[in-house]
This record gives sequence, C-alpha cells and structure tokens, in this order.
Amino acid sequence: MLVLAVDTSTPAVTAGVVSLTEPGAGAVATTLATRVRVDARSHAEILTPNILECLAEAGITAAELGAVVVGVGPGPYTGLRVGMATAAAFGDALGLPVYGVCSLDAIAADVSEPGSLLVVTDARRREIYWARYEAGVRVAGPDVVAPAELDRVGVDAVAGSAPHAAAFELPIRDVQAPSPAGLVAVAAADIGSGIVPGPLVPLYLRRPDAKTLDERAAAKASK
Repeated sequence: MLVLAVDTSTPAVTAGVVSLTEPGAGAVATTLATRVRVDARSHAEILTPNILECLAEAGITAAELGAVVVGVGPGPYTGLRVGMATAAAFGDALGLPVYGVCSLDAIAADVSEPGSLLVVTDARRREIYWARYEAGVRVAGPDVVAPAELDRVGVDAVAGSAPHAAAFELPIRDVQAPSPAGLVAVAAADIGSGIVPGPLVPLYLRRPDAKTLDERAAAKASK
C-alpha cells in the first residue's frame, strides 16, 4: 500500500510517500520520497508543493495512494491545523481513510531502541510538549510543562527539538521531528486492521494565543 504522510507539528514541514508492506504487527514502512523544510512561518505555503514533489519523485499519481497519515500534535495551533486540514482535504478528494497519530509517537518510532526515552518538542512560552516511552511504548504524556518541572528519573535518552533536548543532560538521539516512515509506522496497525478512522482530533493541549472577539470582550468586561 502507498501512503501519504504529512506533519506540521514542529517547525519542520514534512511530507512523504511511504510504501507499507504487510500492514499490521509485521509492517515494514519504506520511504519512497520525502520533503522536509524547516520554516515555522510558512507551513501553508510549503506543504502542498512538498506533497506534489513527493508524488512526482515516487513516480505515482495521487489516485494510487491507499491512505493518508497525519501528525495531530501536540503542536502550535496555527501550524498544526495546516497539516491536518491538508491531509483531510486529500482524503476527502480521493476517498481515502485519514489516520491521525501523535507526532511524539512518530519521533519515538524513529529512535526504536530499548530503554526509557523522553521525547520533547517546542511548546513556546518557555515550555515543552513531552511524552515518555518504555521500549517504544508510550507510558506517560503527551502533556505540556516547563522543562524544570519534568521528572527525568530513570530516563535513558532524549529525542526531539535539539535545543530543548540539550537541557536535560541526557544522551541525545538525533530525531528532531516526525518522519514519514515514523508516522506511517505508528498508524500501521490501524491501517492493517481496516478500521475506519474517526474525525481528526488535534492535540493542542492548551488554548491558542489568539482570542475570538467574544473572548476579548469577556476578558475586558471582567477587569
């Protein structure tokens, strides 16, 4: 099966075409084409051209895709919704199932080593999004917290955003953002089971900075 994978949960705008063989527990995800550009301010302008370039490089048409996988965060509100809206649009136009996966899970999937792993990404406001994994299985998170407040006892290594990973004084695994193969690997069991995915649900974990007019009026009235 050919799968389109996208993620905009970090400053990296990621798209790729992945070949998934034996979907399920024994799935093998092989990347046929990928485009990654780090630009936190241009998700909307970059993602669709990246997707089209990946399809061309893989030598396939969109009609040959069998599924779409998208990272649903956690991540910033504006960037995250670009990837999810684009994935949903492709799925709707092509009649394909669209599977949403935790973006931190996809980073952990690319590390693929035994032991305890901490995955962190930039949540801004001097905070991080995080999740903890034991032998590749998420056991805590995702959540958002200040780095100093996060318990790292028993953690063997850290992956994710390089500046934030460096703050933990742990061995660093150089996987800073979800890859197409990592995203598809996380969704492989659901794809193989034939489960019809439900609506995409973003992992914002907190409200966006932007306020509606009603929220601004309510805040002003409360002062």
